[in-house]
Formats: sequence, C-alpha cells, structure tokens
Amino acid sequence: MFRSLPKLAVLVFASLVLPGLSGCSVAPVQEMSDARQALSAAEQAGAAEYASESLQRAQALLRNAESKLSQRRYKEAREEANSAKAEALVALRTAEQTRESEKP
Repeated sequence: MFRSLPKLAVLVFASLVLPGLSGCSVAPVQEMSDARQALSAAEQAGAAEYASESLQRAQALLRNAESKLSQRRYKEAREEANSAKAEALVALRTAEQTRESEKP
C-alpha cells in the first residue's frame, strides 16, 4: 500500500496539473473552425448587405487569429477566434433581423 502512494501522487499530479499546463500550448482548432462557420453563416444570411461593418470586423479578427496561429501564439489566436465568432454572430443576427423587418 505504501509503495503505491508515490505512484498515486504522480498520477494525481499528472491528471490534475498537466492538462492545465498544456491547454495554452494547443492550437485553437475548434475555435478557428467555430469562427469560420459563424462567418460563413453570416455571409449566407446576407451580412455583406445588411451588416457589413460587423462582418468586416469579424473577417479582420479571423485574419488576425490566423496570423497569430501561424506564429504559434495560440492563446492570442484563441482569443481572436472567439472574438471573430462573436462578431460574426452579431452580423448574422443583424442581417436576419433586418431582412425580417423588410418583409412586407
């Protein structure tokens, strides 16, 4: 029992601490994908016509995220991608609401 205690401590440490340390060094693949999908949805909803400023901000944020990603600045890339997604969703909602309000 006592011989397994150090091994147990190492396992607990590895399972609790190491994932937190590696979280920042992993490329934000999901966040980038989410941002791209949100931008695509906004574009398909007519954001270029109805919410061009928000759409342009989202596109710029995504370009910044891609630049940070290529520089392996993953934390910054993740933040930019999340911001791009949020701005794209604003553009999407604005486009949908504007199109809806223009219906006769």
